[in-house]
Amino acid sequence: MRLLYIFALSLLLACQNEAPKAELLIFNGPIYTLDNSQAQVEALAVANGKIIALGNWTDIQKYQSPNTELLDLNGKTLIPAFIESHAHILGLGQFKRELDLSQVKSYEELIKIVQEQAQHTPKGEWIIGRAWHQSKWDSLPFSIKGYQTHDALSQAVPDHPVLLMHASAHALMANEKAMQLAGLSPETQMNEEGEIIRFPNGRPTGIFTENAMSIIKEALPPADENSRYQDLQAGIQEALSYGIGSLQDAGSDSAAIALYRKALAQNELPLRLWVMLAYNNYAADVQGQEDPFLEKWLQKGPEKGDFLSIGGIKLYADGALGSRGAWMLEEYSDRAGHFGHPTLPLKTIEEIAEKALLADFQLCTHAIGDRANQELLNIYERVLKTHPQAAKDHRFRIEHAQHIAPQDIPRFAKLDVIASIQGIHFSSDRPWAQSRLGRLRIAMGAYRWKQLLASGAKLINGTDAPVESINPIACFYSLVSRQANDGQIYEADQKLSRLQALKAYTLDAAYGAFQEKEKGSLELGKFADFAILSQDIMQVPLQDIPQTKVLQTIVNGKTVYLRK
Repeated sequence: MRLLYIFALSLLLACQNEAPKAELLIFNGPIYTLDNSQAQVEALAVANGKIIALGNWTDIQKYQSPNTELLDLNGKTLIPAFIESHAHILGLGQFKRELDLSQVKSYEELIKIVQEQAQHTPKGEWIIGRAWHQSKWDSLPFSIKGYQTHDALSQAVPDHPVLLMHASAHALMANEKAMQLAGLSPETQMNEEGEIIRFPNGRPTGIFTENAMSIIKEALPPADENSRYQDLQAGIQEALSYGIGSLQDAGSDSAAIALYRKALAQNELPLRLWVMLAYNNYAADVQGQEDPFLEKWLQKGPEKGDFLSIGGIKLYADGALGSRGAWMLEEYSDRAGHFGHPTLPLKTIEEIAEKALLADFQLCTHAIGDRANQELLNIYERVLKTHPQAAKDHRFRIEHAQHIAPQDIPRFAKLDVIASIQGIHFSSDRPWAQSRLGRLRIAMGAYRWKQLLASGAKLINGTDAPVESINPIACFYSLVSRQANDGQIYEADQKLSRLQALKAYTLDAAYGAFQEKEKGSLELGKFADFAILSQDIMQVPLQDIPQTKVLQTIVNGKTVYLRK
């Protein structure tokens, strides 16, 4: 009996000491972990969607069983899957079925593209386009306040309502037909939170900025649920094809969240979503009105899941630089007497900031101009000081944090406010931004990534897709090169190291959503979310980084994208 007991005990101990069997082993290529204790390993093992072992190939082989899948990198590079810190997943998918105006070089070319679309569109149906930017054109025709006017477009396309979103998504252009359907008249007015650009005689030019865009948008026929669901799936596939395993969605309403829940229930959400609740800016125009959608969530509290989490609230403090809606401390260099403007009353922002803090939501507020950033930091500081217990680990964010007064830069670290930047905005905008602000203001306070990090601030990175391409390689390159789309290098002292840039796109991005214990680096117990790259972005010559391709994306240990 004693011998039988000893045998059973020995068998039990042997089973306990035996390594668990992996579903997937990955080896034979540089593997960057973003873990300080072992920055690079030869191999790793995955089971049940999580990492169960990392190290050298000899040690990792013990996790192999006859059913284990072996993935030989053949010298290719593996990193944690990119975490997109600020994008619009439905907008990304929707953009794929709209007119792409991002490469247009003149107003005439824009009109030609819309005319061609009109030939294949039944009369009376809307034509929607996106991503034009007059400051990137080779020339600008007759303009009012820096924008083209609708007359030529309306003459060329008279029978279709046309809505063309600016690249920044903070302005739009409408033709005469669209303005008629929207019920616009010379008497239509806007408050300071949006602008209808007009001719000197008061006639609308067809350009609407910030909250004024709602006048035209509300005339659009509502999109059906099936089309929006297809947009979601298209956006998901686009993100996965670029090695993105997680995406922080910058503002979703109840209808969008219902689509995410549907995709999750149908096992059609292979991308991890962390969602910011969209506040209805326009409700603030009605005195005393609250946004019932947001109030409901504030009472309920955040929601956490492996593939769908709802933990932020998205507000807008100002507009964009391209539309001259960014709220500045000094007037625009190319529009005398104009400072941009807030898009939400500061009192409203402060009220929501306090409610968000007490309800455990992260406040994620859009601020591009230095006045907007300053006012927002002031609000955050007051709220955090009023509730010190709730503020111990608040992780409030400023989305974009693009132009900051020099004296305000250290305040991000002091207040533990996360700077959620978009490196690709620098490459795209820097050549023309100088005309808006002047050389000195840009040099002192714009795109100050290195300075923010050096001060102790947490920096996270994204693309604001579909405002920019969601391609993380282009965004990474912008961070480490400071090379703009015109080929010039600007403010080279603000370059990030490759490690800093990768952390901003992985581990620090996870921190930006309270998810750093689950993902963002390759460590035991974390999600098995990886991107496999065609070359080593941490070692190749700087000029070769943009040629890097994502070959494979793995989420939860499963391949969700494979480059053909």
